[in-house]
Amino acid sequence: MSKGQPKPLMYSGIHAVESLLRHRPEAVLELFVLDARAKRGDARLETLIIAARDQGIAVQMARRESLDKLAGPQNQGVAARARPRRPGDDVALDNHLDRLGRPPLLLILEGVTDPHNLGACLRSADAAGVDAVIVPRRHAAGLTPVACRSAAGAAESLPYFEVGNLARLLERLQERDIRVAGTALHESSTSLFEYQPPAGLALIMGAEGEGLRRLTLERCDDLLAIPMAGYVQSLNVSVATGVVLFHLVAARRDRG
Repeated sequence: MSKGQPKPLMYSGIHAVESLLRHRPEAVLELFVLDARAKRGDARLETLIIAARDQGIAVQMARRESLDKLAGPQNQGVAARARPRRPGDDVALDNHLDRLGRPPLLLILEGVTDPHNLGACLRSADAAGVDAVIVPRRHAAGLTPVACRSAAGAAESLPYFEVGNLARLLERLQERDIRVAGTALHESSTSLFEYQPPAGLALIMGAEGEGLRRLTLERCDDLLAIPMAGYVQSLNVSVATGVVLFHLVAARRDRG
């Protein structure tokens, strides 16, 4: 491994490995497949094996015990040793927005440190057609193998950026006429069901419990709250992200 090259990690799960082979085949060093499943003719595993061999990637048949030791028990019979994805930086984000050619829908995650939550948020963002996911460089889960497995392939397909200064990022987005909306239970919050989203929008979601930082709230153009009809007054961040994103997508579509 050359100097400066990230250390390979073990990724597992059919969706995660499929996405690796589709979007970053050059990063995959070796594929491990559960021997018993392959012998039974599992079509999806056979497809992965063919795709890997077509890319010149070594394929190893492994016993259940060996595969569980390599990649954990929830591996779905397949694992890949691959170099981790390097997120884009501030400059790459600006270039991405310049190339879009349309008002974007962006998702910003602040303080989401659980990789399962990050992966679930990425999955919802991909399904909703989000143009990019942005996280702060510090106090974030990162694109770990656990996050990638939870994302079910979205961790490789979505434009994903880490920024050094979230406050400065929000200012740059506002300079581009992208409105910033944060979710918070606040006296000035607007009900999500009454909110009319603008063409260009950056949605900020905070971790459950802590929510958004005060400085982040102060830089938001709008504050949104999900109406809660029951006893429970908060949702897991990944659930809340899915609820808010799909409502915004529907509202933007209705407005044309």
